[in-house]
Amino acid sequence: MKEGNLSKPFVAVESDKGFFFYFSTGLAFSLITDKIQSLKTKEDSTLKKGEIIIPPRYVEVDGSVIFLAGPIRGAIDWQGKAIHYIRNKNPELHIASPRRPILTQDEFQEATFDEQVDWEHYYLQQAAENGVTLFWLAKEAEHRCDRAYAQTTRFELGEATGVHRFASIKVVVGIEDGFTGRKYIRKTLVKKYPNIPICDTLEQTCDLAIQLAKERKN
Repeated sequence: MKEGNLSKPFVAVESDKGFFFYFSTGLAFSLITDKIQSLKTKEDSTLKKGEIIIPPRYVEVDGSVIFLAGPIRGAIDWQGKAIHYIRNKNPELHIASPRRPILTQDEFQEATFDEQVDWEHYYLQQAAENGVTLFWLAKEAEHRCDRAYAQTTRFELGEATGVHRFASIKVVVGIEDGFTGRKYIRKTLVKKYPNIPICDTLEQTCDLAIQLAKERKN
């Protein structure tokens, strides 16, 4: 495969068959790095690699799943950075990221919307049953007047904390400085859900998620 012209925020990659595939720069970097690493360790039959699962793809996996919950529209591709960081730290873990390779400014068509929501519900449940739900509340990078920023994330966070209280699911929350409502969310989590760790950086959030996922695995 060879890389085509770079046009932020997407990378065009041409396959051996002549087809072009477009990826966000963060995800493309992670996937390419992962491919290089897999080639280096191809002869090591004992190495088990976790899956990177992106909608609409479903994969049956054995082991802990880290679900990357947090803003997509209006946010930088923090999911790509998280995938790269987690894979470097613990390549055996499975990661489910709801950020699709291609984002548009338009809302999903009806069929795609249902497909996306069903996928998210499925892998949120997988992470709840055997894994960790990682929330990274990234600050808004691009404002949209027609959509409240992080509206889905805020609902999912409320739902996850409620399930955590009654079913003790594993949840980690990281809040970037500049995220709207940061002060209130932090105070509420500390007061009502003291067992949910709160972080200030994406790296800290990933490290704690890895630790909790390994505990679930053991």
